Amino acid sequence: MSDRVQKLAQLQDLELMIREVQDPASKEQEEALGFSVGGLEQLEKAREKLIKQIPGQDLRVYWRIRRRYERAVVPILNRICLGCFQELPTSRTRAFTDSDPLPTCESCGRVLYWL
Repeated sequence: MSDRVQKLAQLQDLELMIREVQDPASKEQEEALGFSVGGLEQLEKAREKLIKQIPGQDLRVYWRIRRRYERAVVPILNRICLGCFQELPTSRTRAFTDSDPLPTCESCGRVLYWL
């Protein structure tokens, strides 16, 4: 996975964790299981720090996709996008480098990485 895509995946994970901490139903459910839910401030600081490390164009692509889908960055398994479950063309199976544009699914537009 390229460094650019990895940072976007980390941002997505932080966003999902923040949403879980802020969701009262999720918080109540986790506390009922014996977990203490907190750390919202640390998660938000980590998110802000990470956002500063991501190029502006990559962030714009990420936010555009996030408006449409909960998960903007998804893996590929056996040439199948695990966001929309469409098979990718054979021409899209090569590894991407950090100098290439972000690899996206031709069907759903999500950012892709290979497992």
